[in-house]
Amino acid sequence: MKKENSKNYIILNLLFVLVSLSSVCSKFASRYEFLSPRYCIFQAGMVFFLGIYAIGWQQIVKKMPLTAAYVNKAVTVAWGLIWGTVLFKEQLTPGRIIGALVVIAGVVLFAVSDEEADQ
Repeated sequence: MKKENSKNYIILNLLFVLVSLSSVCSKFASRYEFLSPRYCIFQAGMVFFLGIYAIGWQQIVKKMPLTAAYVNKAVTVAWGLIWGTVLFKEQLTPGRIIGALVVIAGVVLFAVSDEEADQ
């Protein structure tokens, strides 16, 4: 993989962390009364993360194929598992772990096949 491609994939995955953090903000906001100060703060955080993601997404798809960028979005499943377990004390079951590993394996498989097609 070229250095530029690696940089783009790193940036892309950082953007997916931001998307997953917007979901975290949304879940925290749901704990508070509608339009309470904390509710509004978490909703503002959600909009902030989604705004940064939207701008970054537009920039990254200029530099890489849309199919490659979009298939990598599946890694947000893994981030959801991480945030759910760490922040919300959700149960991490073998089925969830296997599901996340299948998704990540699919992303890796696509990246490897895409790299081979470029060569």
